Amino acid sequence: MRRTAARRIARAGFALLAVALIGVAARSPAAQPDTRIPWIGYLANEPTPDSAPILREGLRERDWVEGQSIKIWYRYVQGKPELYRPHADDLVRLNVAVIVAVGAQAIEAARQATKTVPIVVVSLDDPVAAGLTREPPNPETNLTGLTTFAPELSVRRLDLLRQVVPGLTRAAVLWGSASASAAEDLRATQAAAKARGVELTPVEITAESELRDALSRVGKSRPQGLLVLADAITLAHRQRLATFTSRGKLPAVFPFRDFADAGGLLAYGANWTDVFRQTAELVDRILRGAKPAALGIRRASRFELVVNLRTARALSVKVPSSLLQRADRVIE
Repeated sequence: MRRTAARRIARAGFALLAVALIGVAARSPAAQPDTRIPWIGYLANEPTPDSAPILREGLRERDWVEGQSIKIWYRYVQGKPELYRPHADDLVRLNVAVIVAVGAQAIEAARQATKTVPIVVVSLDDPVAAGLTREPPNPETNLTGLTTFAPELSVRRLDLLRQVVPGLTRAAVLWGSASASAAEDLRATQAAAKARGVELTPVEITAESELRDALSRVGKSRPQGLLVLADAITLAHRQRLATFTSRGKLPAVFPFRDFADAGGLLAYGANWTDVFRQTAELVDRILRGAKPAALGIRRASRFELVVNLRTARALSVKVPSSLLQRADRVIE
């Protein structure tokens, strides 16, 4: 009798303990799904050394360590733009806390996929022309980020071309009309050329399939130099453009250092490292509760000049020592 009663008492005690533990677990933060580490979506055309790695580094400096305090889901389309939208939809289904969208097509796909998940954009376009911001500002927007667009850079690039092509009177400009800011960038380039007595031949690209024909038209115009405007198509085909200018012995100035790394002669544009460090700052502020509308769209503030001396020698172009002294980076 005593043993039976003892067993009953023990079983009752264990039952009460189990109920108590269940109650504690239900109240424990670890049991709540919203306490998991934040997930970040990253949508872009391709991985590059100055983008996601710099973003991770910037987040780590703010105590967001990938695999420990955050998880990043990477989605790349690798030259297949039709994949942007399904990738964006996938990131929304994963319930990410924020999406980093790099480039116009990635941004548009993210905007179509969600109106509520914060989107940090890295854009080549003017934010107003691209519809990323408006006046007065929309207090409900889920967009923030940076733009590398600055039409005044066109003047600087033309002057760089004139320094490596003394007596420049004829130049071609390759531009992609699909870009929201292309027309404004082209107008600024044409105005700079007119003021300097340079005859400018615009060569338009509306789709990737037209690039071969566009390069043929550049060659037929027999320019002394080439200016390439910032655009998703030209950026994606930077290696092809660098090869074209090298084979044609055509001095060219490009909008980003990626082109110089691919073999282009000169590049002048936004410093990608700084752009993605600022992107990390914006992601950090969103993860800590800031609203995209309060952060706005920033313009890149640091620019860099890259000179590829290896290409200069192949083109038999003399780069002035004054230009080399001003360069942020020289590729030997």
